Amino acid sequence: MTEPLFLEDAYLRTATGRVVAADERGVLLDRTILYARSGGQPGDAGTLRWEGGEAAVAEAIKGEAGSILHTLAAGAALPPVGAEVTLDLDWARRHLHMRMHTTLHLLCSVMPGIFATGNQIGTQKSRLDFDLPEPPAKEWFNERLAELVAADHPTGTSWITDAELDANPQMVRTLSVQPPRGAGRVRLVRIGPADAPIDLQPCGGTHVRSTAEIGRVEVSKLESKGRQNRRIHIVLPE
Repeated sequence: MTEPLFLEDAYLRTATGRVVAADERGVLLDRTILYARSGGQPGDAGTLRWEGGEAAVAEAIKGEAGSILHTLAAGAALPPVGAEVTLDLDWARRHLHMRMHTTLHLLCSVMPGIFATGNQIGTQKSRLDFDLPEPPAKEWFNERLAELVAADHPTGTSWITDAELDANPQMVRTLSVQPPRGAGRVRLVRIGPADAPIDLQPCGGTHVRSTAEIGRVEVSKLESKGRQNRRIHIVLPE
């Protein structure tokens, strides 16, 4: 397995690791700060450096048995197995994903009891689909998102067992992205104080430390994608 350092600290921008394997599929390290593509969030990009060489990481993706592969461009130099490498994160890209992802959780918080049916996170725009016959107007969403951002709610993480999640299925808010099971525990992301969260759901993604860090966010478009599927697009205006 690859130790996912980003789960405990999403703000790490550089770290060292050791090469476990390296071939045309990518570079496997014993630890990484790069999030692997999953749950609608793209994998991180960055740079690998080692004695005598360096290579750009196009995207981190999931490998086998809990491993994370760092994919490189075709023909890129590969670090030798066993070498110590320094991994630098493309922070600007990651931080946009963090702001977007936390905003999608805020959208869930203003739609209590309504399940999301799909999502996609990007740097320029993101979207969340809801099982909803008729959504409120864009202005309604924008007012509530602005209030939640301005309130500067803290975010945090905790862990529960698979059995605890089974006993509380309402915690799963996105039907298309089921939390990983089998490891014995599930990571929860919380927005708001621990004793009175405004949102609490299973999530393995990266998030900002507080809602104020999101900055200005807007719902740019509402779409109908079926009889009860409504798509909400968000952007982060400059």
